[in-house]
Amino acid sequence: MLEADRRAQALLLRIIDTAVLDARIEFLVEGSVHAAGRGPAAAEGDHGRLMVRVHRPRFFARVLAFGNLGMGEAFMDGDFDMERGSLHELLTTLLGAGLENALKQDARLALAVAATRLRNRLRGKRGNVRRHYDVGEDLFESFLDSRLMYSCGYAQSPDDDLERLQTNKLDRVCRKLELGPGDRLLDIGCGFGGLLIHAAERFGATGTGYTSSRSHSSRARAEVARRGLTDRVHIECADYGAIRGAYSKAVSVGMMEHVPRREYKRFFGVMAAALAPRGMGLLHTIGCNWYRNDHDPFIQRYIFPGSSQPRLSEIARGLETNRLAILDVENIKPHYRHTVLRWLERFRESRDALDPVRYSSAFKRMWEYYLSCGIAAASASNAAVYQVLFSNSHTAPLQLHRL
Repeated sequence: MLEADRRAQALLLRIIDTAVLDARIEFLVEGSVHAAGRGPAAAEGDHGRLMVRVHRPRFFARVLAFGNLGMGEAFMDGDFDMERGSLHELLTTLLGAGLENALKQDARLALAVAATRLRNRLRGKRGNVRRHYDVGEDLFESFLDSRLMYSCGYAQSPDDDLERLQTNKLDRVCRKLELGPGDRLLDIGCGFGGLLIHAAERFGATGTGYTSSRSHSSRARAEVARRGLTDRVHIECADYGAIRGAYSKAVSVGMMEHVPRREYKRFFGVMAAALAPRGMGLLHTIGCNWYRNDHDPFIQRYIFPGSSQPRLSEIARGLETNRLAILDVENIKPHYRHTVLRWLERFRESRDALDPVRYSSAFKRMWEYYLSCGIAAASASNAAVYQVLFSNSHTAPLQLHRL
C-alpha cells in the first residue's frame, strides 16, 4: 500500500470512529481487518456486522476528497464491495452519523481532511467526470412496478410488494382529492398515465395528462386504448405551460423535483389557473426538511442533473401567492424507504438481463449505489416526501379525519 493511501485510511477510520457512536464498521484491507465506530465489537461468529472489503486502497482517499461522490465512484469502479451487511445499511450508518458535523467538532481532524482534499486537487485527482447516462425504458422496467410509477409508494404493511405500494399510493391520492364521477382531473407530469387510468377505472373520473416525453405519451396512449378508456383519459405531449381548460381537480406527482426554482412561479401559476371554482389539487414531491438545501453531488452528476428538493416554505409560498388555500400537509418519507427497498430488490433480480452493451457493469453498480442512497436518505437524512392538499376556495369543506 502506498504511504498516501495508508494515511488516508488512518484518517477516514479516525473520522468514522469519532462520528459513529452506535455501530461498528469493519474494513478488510489486504488481508487485515480494521474496525471503526464505537458500537459493540462483533462476537465470534457474528455475521450481522458491517464489513467492507476494500479491493483498492485508493478507496479511502477518494471518500475523503469527494465524500459521497467519491464513495459512489469508488463503488462504480469496483474499489470496494460489502463483505457483510448491505450497501444501503452502510450508507445509512454513515449518513446518520453526520461525518461532517464530527469534523466541525474536531479541529485537528478537519485540518487533516482539508489538507487531504487540497493535495488531491493540486495533483489533479478529481472524481471521474462521466456523462449523465441516456437510459431507456428497459432500465425502468427492470425495477419499477407494472405501471412504471417512479415515485414514492405508500405502505399499509412493511411486507407490501411494489404493486401494492403503488396501488395504495394512487388510492390515497384519489381519496384525498375526493375524486368521483363527474370530476375532471388534470395530471401535470403524468408519466405513463398510471394515475389517470387508476382514477378513471376506480373512481369514475375523466382526466387529461401532460408530459413532455414523447415515449411516455406514446406508451400512455397505448395503455389507455388497451383498457378502453380513450373517451375518458387523454394524454397530451406538451410542456405544462400549454395547459388549457378548467379542471375540478389537479395533481402533480414526482414532477416538482425537476422544476428549476426560477420556474416555481410559473408552475404554481399554471396549476392555479387550471382549477375551476372550488377546485382541489394535490402536490406530491420529494422535498427538503431543512433550512439549507444541499444537493448531493453523486445524484447531481449521474442521476438527476439540475434537480432540486423544494422546502415546504417554498411550496407554501407558491400556493399562497396564487390564493390557494392549504388544506393538509403530510410527510410520507418513511414510505420512501419501503418503496426504494422494493426497487433495489427488483433491480438486483433483473439487472443481469439488461443489455450489457448499453448498460455496463459500472452503470449497473452506479444504479445500485443510487438506489442504496435513496434508502439511506429515507432513513437518515433531512429529506421529505410531501403531499400537500390545497383548494382555490378558502371555504372548501375539510374532512373531519385525515385518511
